[in-house]
Amino acid sequence: MMFDNGNLNLFEHDSFAHGVPHRTFERLRKEDPVSWSEGNSDTRGFWNLTRHADILTANKDGHLYSSAQGIRVEDQSYEEYMARRTFQETDMPEHSGTRRRVNPIFAKPVVAKFETVIRNLASNIVEKAIKKSEFDAVEEIAKQLPMMMLGRILGVQDSDLDWLVEKGDALIGNSDPDFTQHVVDQVDTEAYRFMPFRSPAGKQLYDYAAEVLAGRKRVDPDGVLARMISGDDQLDELEFKNFFCLLVAAGNDTTRYSIAMALHLLSQDQKLIQKLQTGHYWDTVADEIIRLASPTMHFRRTATSDIQFHDKTIKEGDKVLLWFVSGSRDEVVFDNPNEVQLGRTPNRHLAFGQGGPHVCLGMHLAKLEVRITLEELVKRIDFIKAIQPPTWTRSNFICGVKKLIVEVG
Repeated sequence: MMFDNGNLNLFEHDSFAHGVPHRTFERLRKEDPVSWSEGNSDTRGFWNLTRHADILTANKDGHLYSSAQGIRVEDQSYEEYMARRTFQETDMPEHSGTRRRVNPIFAKPVVAKFETVIRNLASNIVEKAIKKSEFDAVEEIAKQLPMMMLGRILGVQDSDLDWLVEKGDALIGNSDPDFTQHVVDQVDTEAYRFMPFRSPAGKQLYDYAAEVLAGRKRVDPDGVLARMISGDDQLDELEFKNFFCLLVAAGNDTTRYSIAMALHLLSQDQKLIQKLQTGHYWDTVADEIIRLASPTMHFRRTATSDIQFHDKTIKEGDKVLLWFVSGSRDEVVFDNPNEVQLGRTPNRHLAFGQGGPHVCLGMHLAKLEVRITLEELVKRIDFIKAIQPPTWTRSNFICGVKKLIVEVG
């Protein structure tokens, strides 16, 4: 196990293989808030913003900190960027134009209408899981609800969901050998450089999207996919394929790892269950869990001109990582930031890219799923105990508990 001595390399996926290196981020916030990470022969180095205020400043300024050269650490040619980009990897006004077309589907009042569906699903999922003497809480609970809701949002058939989630895991977990045989920093992925995340799973998801476009794969006419291929402002073929990959990967994994974090935290402190059973924290608990989880740990930006920041010079063209996972535990903003405070308010965390124009479309849905899962769980159990240490994703981009064997009662 790699010990977080406060000096781990943020470029290395192994630095995150046993959880987020919070001691390293704490040191950087205090000593070196605009730090430099060396890359390697394939990937240029990058700057790290780790303080809440600095991340918020950069996140709001899409002119100086551009998304239009990629949002991950990897370097891409212009041709690769154009082949793989989603609206996340665009700047204004292009970003806002695409966002206006899809935002109404994920608006808070629209998402609220799913509450009954989510509760019925969560109730059945939790009831089924806790009948077992011991089980993997990630597989049996955290994974199930986002997967089922993904199907209903997209409008795809339930029979396709396991396959879609498997491919989404391989896509966004392309640095973890538990999710893919094509581990991005261990094998040659050149053959897939025009595919999302340089992954063969991207090609398979492209093929699925092509079947939808051709009408050979039936989708619900009220789902997101049907809306995106009809009407006057429908997406073109490549836009649709990339948008589909984005929804399958990000739309499932971020919520799963938020729920998984909730289950992990409950297993570490049984008093949290008793507090939740009082019913006093349902308006605030989801934000606190998501703050602590921050499953999408960073987004990259690219400097469009030279920037003087904390006595450092960020050069035009340099990559800048906005470490949301660090900013959401900044001691200057959050009292006892590593502590679970179920009633924490205000809670100005940066998870899901809050505070900038690229804030996650599915944020309201994720919060609803986290809250309802916990409501349905704590009404049925008095304790949840981990019977072996959790395992974590090997990734410096998406991090979360991927396996948590528990017993409940």
